[in-house]
Amino acid sequence: MSAIGEKIRQVFGSAAVYKNPANYDIFSGRNLPSFVKDYLISTHIAPDGSFKRAELSRFLDAHIPSDNSAIRARLRRGETLTLLTRFVVSTSLAQNKTSFQIPDMGIKASDTLIPDYLIEEYPDDLIDGEKWGIMKIVYIQPQDKEAGHVEMVKFKPFRPMQKLDINYIRQCRAQFTLEEWVDVLISAMEYTPSAFKNMTQKLEFLTRLLPFIEPRLNLIELAPKGTGKSYVFGNLSKFVWLVSGGKVSRAKLVYDKSTKAPGIMRFYDMVAFDEIQTITFSDNTEMQSFLKNYLEFGKATIDNYEFMSECGLMLLGNILLSENNEPLNYKYFATLPEVFRESALLDRFHGMIEGWLLPRVNVDMALHDWTLNVEFFSEVLHQMRTESVYSHIVDEAIVVPNGADMRHTKAVKKVATAYMKLLFPHVTSIDQLDLDEFNALCLQPAIRRRDIVRQQCSNIDAEASFSKPIPEYTINHH
Repeated sequence: MSAIGEKIRQVFGSAAVYKNPANYDIFSGRNLPSFVKDYLISTHIAPDGSFKRAELSRFLDAHIPSDNSAIRARLRRGETLTLLTRFVVSTSLAQNKTSFQIPDMGIKASDTLIPDYLIEEYPDDLIDGEKWGIMKIVYIQPQDKEAGHVEMVKFKPFRPMQKLDINYIRQCRAQFTLEEWVDVLISAMEYTPSAFKNMTQKLEFLTRLLPFIEPRLNLIELAPKGTGKSYVFGNLSKFVWLVSGGKVSRAKLVYDKSTKAPGIMRFYDMVAFDEIQTITFSDNTEMQSFLKNYLEFGKATIDNYEFMSECGLMLLGNILLSENNEPLNYKYFATLPEVFRESALLDRFHGMIEGWLLPRVNVDMALHDWTLNVEFFSEVLHQMRTESVYSHIVDEAIVVPNGADMRHTKAVKKVATAYMKLLFPHVTSIDQLDLDEFNALCLQPAIRRRDIVRQQCSNIDAEASFSKPIPEYTINHH
C-alpha cells in the first residue's frame, strides 16, 4: 500500500475501495463496467477485510449469467430470473405502454412490459434511456392467440451511491496537497500514479476527465493506440455513452422522427465517439447542420422539435507519430471523418488533448492500492457539473482583453472552469484562490488547448479569424 493509498482510505472511509487486480479476475467472461465491478467487490468484503470470493461467484452465476444466449429459453421454460443488468427503457404513447430491452441478452422491447405499479414506485428511474438495475422478470404465457411477453415484476435501481453532499467532497479535498490530489484523481481512474513520468504527463491524462465534470464541454483527443482512451470513456461512468465505430444515425443520437423519441444525447452527460476515423453518419449534411447549432447553443431544431441537452461531445481518434513521438502530419484533423473536416464545425470544439504526450498503457500501470470507489467518483464528477460557483470565480479571475473573439473566450473560460472543478473543488470564492496556481494549472492549459483548435482550423481554412493569435487573457490580481 502506498502513502497516498493509505491517506485515501483514512480520509474517504467507506467511499474507498482496495483495488487488487487478482480479485477482479472473478469477472472474466462478463463484460461489466468498473462502477459495477467496484460495487460488487465492495459488497463482498468481510468485516476482517477478506474477499468473499465464493459468495460473489455464486451471486454472479445467479444474477449475471455468463451464457446470455440461454436467457430467453429459460424464461420460456417458466423460470423466474433475477438479473443485475444493463437495460434500455422506452415509452410508447401509441401503444400506451412502457417496455424494456436487454440488448446483451437478445430481449427486445417489442417482447416486454414494465407494469404501471413499478413505474409509479420508481418514476425517476424507469424513464426512457439506458439504465442499470436488479430486476425480476418472468415470461407471461400467451392466452388464446395472444403473443406472450416478458414482464418486469420487481425492480431495484442500481444506485449504490445516494445523493452526495458536495461540501463533503470539498472537506476531503482540503486535506490533500495539490500533488496528492492529482494522485488521488489518477488512482480513481484506476491507474498507478507513480507509473507517470512527471506532473505534466499526469495533468495531460487528467484532462480526459474535463468533459465528465463540465456540462457541454466538447473536446478532441488524438493519441497513438494503446493509451487507454477507450477504457477511460467506456468504464468510469454510467453517465457516459461510448460509440465505438460503425454507422451513427441522427435518430439514435438525437431524435427519432418516427417514434418522436429523443436519442442518447438527451440522457447522458457525454457521448464519446471512439475510433472516430471509422465512424460514419447516415446523413453527413444533416448531422453537420445539427452539430453546428447544438455545439454553439446547446439546442437545435429538428422538424418542429427543439432538442436541448447539456451533453458534451468527445472525439477520440488515433494519430501516427514519428520516431521522436511527434505527429507525422502537422494537420492533425486530416484523418477525421469528412463531416468534421470543416473549420466552422471544428471551431465549436473547446480544446484538444495531445494524446501523444501520454504513456502507452502497460501492466505496471494497473492499480494495486486503495482508491476511490468508481461509482462514488463518477457521482462526484456528475454532480459537480451543476455547481455554478466555479464559473463565477473564473469570470472574476480572468481579464478578457477588449475585442477578444467570443468563441475563444467562451472556450478558454469553460476549460479553465472544468480544470478548477477538478483540481480545486474546495475553493468556493475568489479570496480562497491561489491566483498563480490557477494561472499555471487552469488558465494557461485552457489557452493552449483552445489555441491548438485555432491553429488546426487555420490549416483547413485560411480565414483571417483563425490566423490571428489567440487573445492575451491575463489574471486579475486586484
